[in-house]
Amino acid sequence: MTESVAIIDVWDVETFDSALRGDLDAHTDVIRDYMLTSRRQWLEREASDRTMPYPENPYAGEFMWVKEHIMRLMEGRTIRAWHYTRLTDAEVGALRQGGIYPSSFDTIRSRFAAQVAAGAFSQKVADRLFADSPYQSDQLDSRSNKFWMVSHPVDVEDSGVELLLESWGGESAYFWQRDAALQDMLKKIGRPRVLEIAMPLAHSRHGYSAAEAVVATYGRLLGCRPGKHAFDLYTHQPLGPEHILAVHSEGEPNFGVMARGYPAGFVDVNRDRWDEE
Repeated sequence: MTESVAIIDVWDVETFDSALRGDLDAHTDVIRDYMLTSRRQWLEREASDRTMPYPENPYAGEFMWVKEHIMRLMEGRTIRAWHYTRLTDAEVGALRQGGIYPSSFDTIRSRFAAQVAAGAFSQKVADRLFADSPYQSDQLDSRSNKFWMVSHPVDVEDSGVELLLESWGGESAYFWQRDAALQDMLKKIGRPRVLEIAMPLAHSRHGYSAAEAVVATYGRLLGCRPGKHAFDLYTHQPLGPEHILAVHSEGEPNFGVMARGYPAGFVDVNRDRWDEE
């Protein structure tokens, strides 16, 4: 990344550039009115017998317009995103040199071939892993040409990322693998890693999700209590090595406190957010 490209954390207002912040400031009343009304209606319904229809929020139309407006702004911006995986040291070196490429038949084959060359497993095992891959099914189109990330950092002990960190090769290798010996082998290759990535939203289809997260973050600045609106996203374009901001590996300080001290200032606002004081 060049120094002129600002990187936004969708969960941190302090990282919003002045133009984005100005647009949010211009719609403060709508954002606050919608969120306060939404929470009040939710609390009232929770306290009732829940037989009445859910009430309509009178600010919903204006609020939707604001999110769509912020979406158009976000589509031209870059956010910090996170990728949870298990990689060898050689693969980390290759990422630093060549950057990120979306998954495809070719990238999967080359990853397996590299491990054969490194002596991690035989060509026979590589052929078996490839034959058992979800890419050999009707999931090919939905999985191809995508490199997945998440918008908010996640604790490395979270069940949602446990398998990604535990087994080498990503879902293309372990997802449908039922051979216990091969499962154990995949767990012994490489180390758990968290990639910190500068993700241009122009290379994704997730501008609206980013807008929801940004508006929610801004709403908390106004005293509202929306959820964090974390979202999965993918790039369908290669990302050069300059987009890799950091690689956090198991055993390093930041890896151990991911989402619990690193990055500085991050708080998982979804925890107990509906609890009454």
